[in-house]
Amino acid sequence: MARVSSPASRSLISRAARVLLTPFWALQLATGYKSFLDNPLIGSRRLNDLGLHVGRVRLADAMCRWRRRRLARAVRPEWREAFDRDGFVAIPDIVPPAEFAALREALLAYRGPAREMRQGDAITRRMAIDPPMLDAVPALRRLLARDDIVALFHYVASYRIAPLHYIQTIVSKAGGNEPDPQETLHADSFHSSLKAWLFLNSVSEEDGPFTYVPGSHRFTPERLAWERGRSLADPKAIDRLSARGSPRIGERDLAAMKLPAARALAVPGNTLVVADTVGFHARGPSSRAGERVELWSYARRNPFLPWLGGDPTSLPGIAERRVAVVWAARDRLAKWIGQPWHPVGERTPTDQT
Repeated sequence: MARVSSPASRSLISRAARVLLTPFWALQLATGYKSFLDNPLIGSRRLNDLGLHVGRVRLADAMCRWRRRRLARAVRPEWREAFDRDGFVAIPDIVPPAEFAALREALLAYRGPAREMRQGDAITRRMAIDPPMLDAVPALRRLLARDDIVALFHYVASYRIAPLHYIQTIVSKAGGNEPDPQETLHADSFHSSLKAWLFLNSVSEEDGPFTYVPGSHRFTPERLAWERGRSLADPKAIDRLSARGSPRIGERDLAAMKLPAARALAVPGNTLVVADTVGFHARGPSSRAGERVELWSYARRNPFLPWLGGDPTSLPGIAERRVAVVWAARDRLAKWIGQPWHPVGERTPTDQT
């Protein structure tokens, strides 16, 4: 017969585990770790009442602004001014129109390994922009190496870091009973990070365009007061995504922070949108079934580092292979940390799911 541990022994084991894990939890405070649910120090009402969360937010924001001041000179002034004002910049005809059609055709025809994830009634497919794709589509390599785009990415990310790049397809109204959680306004974390979308097709209001609350990337006194309030909530009593550090917001929250309504970016193809996703954003609700194809880029780094570069994974020869390494590592650790991205074989971006 299996032995059943007593409540006293389980309590003792729990206390011992807490003692052993406390140094690890404390080290996470010096990183971008954000989950109130999984780190009891980050989620501690007592520590946050003393200012822990707001202190991390203020320090991360100060370091970000310090780094951006040193990166600003390389950015085209009109792009930098739009981003500083709104938290995003939308750039039409980022590829010379005479070249865009050929680039779009080559990317939509490319066949390679793909992965998919379902969230609610939407499916997201990603194909890594890796050495085989870059060799097959030289115009894509040239685009990602353009000095003006690289400088803008560095400025928004606040680091000289190479983003992860994918061809991403969003399939909307793909079945399922749950809503798409990406359609709720949210911030990705408590600190700045880069996301960018180069849309290969026009995106209308009905297609679920990228949506952003202008100016919400700034940590005003009202935003800091809101951050303090959310840090004092019981993480077990709020929605799971917010508890894990990606807070969902509503109209009352926007009003409390004196922020305007969200703006939906219905844009033509060949538009590049670059945003700081510490600001409140969402995938706009789609009113019809369809798909959106884009070149999607992402970069997030420890927000507390006092230097601009020094990222070995951004080195040429390594940077373009990172996605495959990340996916393989996540596959191996799926039993412990989960793996929402499932291989679906070789596809083109517009193959039927």
